[in-house]
Amino acid sequence: MMYAAEAWRVLMANKLRSLLTVTGLIIGVGAVVAILVLGKSMGGAVDAALVNVADNSFIVYPNPTQRNVQSAAIRLSDLTAVQASTPGIVSALPIGFQSDLVRAGHVQARYNISPDGPIPFNTTPLLYGRDFTEADIAASTHVCVISNAAYQRLFPAGGDPTGSDLYAGSQRYVIVGVLQPPHHGFINASFGGDISIPWTTYVATYVHGSTVFAGRFVAQNPADIPQLELSVINLLRTRHGGSTSMEYQTFDKARITQGINGVFNAMTLIVALIGAVSLVVAGIGVMNIMLVSVAERTREIGVRKAIGARAGQILAQFFIESLLLCGSGCGIGLVIGLAIGQAVNQFAIVRLTGSIAPIPWLMAVGVAAVFAAVAALAFGTYPAYRASKLDPIEALRYE
Repeated sequence: MMYAAEAWRVLMANKLRSLLTVTGLIIGVGAVVAILVLGKSMGGAVDAALVNVADNSFIVYPNPTQRNVQSAAIRLSDLTAVQASTPGIVSALPIGFQSDLVRAGHVQARYNISPDGPIPFNTTPLLYGRDFTEADIAASTHVCVISNAAYQRLFPAGGDPTGSDLYAGSQRYVIVGVLQPPHHGFINASFGGDISIPWTTYVATYVHGSTVFAGRFVAQNPADIPQLELSVINLLRTRHGGSTSMEYQTFDKARITQGINGVFNAMTLIVALIGAVSLVVAGIGVMNIMLVSVAERTREIGVRKAIGARAGQILAQFFIESLLLCGSGCGIGLVIGLAIGQAVNQFAIVRLTGSIAPIPWLMAVGVAAVFAAVAALAFGTYPAYRASKLDPIEALRYE
């Protein structure tokens, strides 16, 4: 404790020099902590934005830029074949969007009509009513589930609209469900149209021909989705001539989350490397200033040794001084990094996604502590060792 108080007194006696010495540590630690906070915050926000996407579903669609896109188009018969011949897939249904004029009472607006099934892709909870049933699919019933945005506009008076009539173009549907409002934010992962109808009804009403935009497949086990995606693509290629030039793309919740997290992990690694370079540069500055401090206090060291101070005590005194120097710089960098990360999280990420991700406090503090320890051990040990080995007689004669 006595050594720490003495070391702090020396550092405060040279405030500007101490601050300039640890500037590199402040920048390095601040940058690494800031990007760490942003990476974790964005990853958590993306997870929250995708919370209403079904974990057990994936989408397969032809690459729209390929030369033979018409030959690769997914047919309704492809979906039936995939479900019948691919173990692990419990449902296969078409995906599409059809813009139509929707009317409820005297209110009308244009909305996208989309197909869905008993296992919805958008798992937003229901505010009123129910989801589709197998009976709705089998009978191609004219029922619908509407988004909360459509509900707010088509039924401004509020109340439970289930059982009410809704017209999409010339088709009459009975409302059986209303979704809850999505989380607030500019980025809302809301898949499907504002008006969902049974996929068999959609095919009968809007699909002219045998091809659909894409296929949605429901997996029995979400962990099997990567393998099932490959199986579906291979089967589609086989059914469309067996050419590997047929290009299909996939979409699933885990792939999107992993992709975004991978981007931020790469950014974290790059900033960590930059921080490591900053650590080396700052460490050289710490070593330099500690060697200067040893030279300035040579006579003081001689006096302490002459009155009985041991080499270990001298070493501890200067090592603690370098540790405090590095710890102060890393502490300031930690505060700045957390402040920057929290500010960007609060005023950008939260507003975009509407989700608040927890700040990785322990990880950030750990990064700062590791930087401080490494800098002190790597660059503060030699000056402290050199001070402990000074000859007391030569030190007393030093001017």
